[in-house]
Amino acid sequence: MKRIGEAEEVVAEHVIKRVPPAPGDPVADQGFEPPPVIVIWPGGQEQTGVLHARHQVPGNWLYLIGVTLWNANERGEIERVEYRTWVEAPLHVRPVDGVSYDVVPTKVLPPPLPVEPTGRPTGWVLQRLAGRGPVRGVVHAPDCEEAPAGAPVLALPQALDAAEHPGTRLCALCGAAQELEPLLNGFDHIQDG
Repeated sequence: MKRIGEAEEVVAEHVIKRVPPAPGDPVADQGFEPPPVIVIWPGGQEQTGVLHARHQVPGNWLYLIGVTLWNANERGEIERVEYRTWVEAPLHVRPVDGVSYDVVPTKVLPPPLPVEPTGRPTGWVLQRLAGRGPVRGVVHAPDCEEAPAGAPVLALPQALDAAEHPGTRLCALCGAAQELEPLLNGFDHIQDG
């Protein structure tokens, strides 16, 4: 092998070297020959690589691919090495026709937990109070026993707008205060201690 920087032409005899897996590498003990995939580079160029693993993430799939490139080692020799990286599928990788990917380690997300209905109607209602006192209205949950019958149901943004009015308070009986107060004040109530 010739060294980089020598005037002669670099000899095309190169050592194939697989980058040793790092500790905790998901494919360190894969025990299979990774199947080929087509890697799509920025700019649309394509290269055949190999697929080591697949991981599902929320709304997407990530594929651990390996591509062979040239590298200069510490002795100045040119050699082929495999570089590995995670890419989004199918944006940056596609299958090779006729190749099976059944042997590739695949990590699928668990199914989402079922959402239990609260039994409480959604929304909020505003009870308008007559009189001249400082409190002119109260925001309630629609099923609160203190809520006025037939009052229009407010969406969250409307309820927050009403609650920000100086003459409006939040009902403590039905949970309106506990649910809306943090949304109104954010983290203002937390003191550095």
